Amino acid sequence: MENLVKFVQDEFITKKETPEFSAGDTVTVYYEIKEGDKKRTQFFKGVVIQRRGTGVTETFTIRKMSGTVGVERIFPINMPSIQKIEVNKKGKVRRARIFYFRNLTGKKARIKEVRA
Repeated sequence: MENLVKFVQDEFITKKETPEFSAGDTVTVYYEIKEGDKKRTQFFKGVVIQRRGTGVTETFTIRKMSGTVGVERIFPINMPSIQKIEVNKKGKVRRARIFYFRNLTGKKARIKEVRA
C-alpha cells in the first residue's frame, strides 16, 4: 500500500521549484486567495520556524509578529496557490526547529544574519 501511494505521488503530483531555505531564514511567501469569483495575491513575511516532512508532503512553518501578537502559518511546499517564495535574509541558528523563538521578545528575538 505504501508503495502505491509513493508511486501516485511521484507520477501525478508536480513538484515546484523552490529556493533553498531553512529554519532561521526570513522569507516572504506570495499566495493566491479566492474570495467568491475574485482572486488576489497576499503575502506572508516572517521567520521560518521549521521544515517538516519529505518530498510532496513537505511543509514549513512561518512566524511573524502582528503588533504584539505572534502569528504562525503552515504552508505545504507544493501548495498550488503559492505563487513564489522569496528568501529575504539567511539566518544563523543552531537548531532545525526553533520553537524557543516563540518565547523570545524584543532584542532577544533577533537572529544573526549570514552574509553570503
